[in-house]
Amino acid sequence: MLVPDEVAPVSEEDLEQYEAEIELALVQEYRAVLPMFSYVVETERRFYLANQVAVNVRSDATPACIEVEMTDAWVWDMYRPARFVPSVRVVSFRDVNVERLPEKEL
Repeated sequence: MLVPDEVAPVSEEDLEQYEAEIELALVQEYRAVLPMFSYVVETERRFYLANQVAVNVRSDATPACIEVEMTDAWVWDMYRPARFVPSVRVVSFRDVNVERLPEKEL
């Protein structure tokens, strides 16, 4: 009977180092892609860059909810394998911040 090689347990320090490396790579990616987008959208769960944003406040629900639809977006999520997405729809019962980035100079 074959016994698989034992994998050494990952230390807390190794895990923290791995996450720090992923986060640094994400920050570098953010800086590289930022000029490609027109809007920054911040929700309680995620941070997005997008080229088109539509916000709809639904006051018919209790409590009122905010629907944000984005197209041509980039999602700040270090565990997501594909951060570029064609469209995103977010429904939130909390604050949503939408900022238009300054126009790019040619």
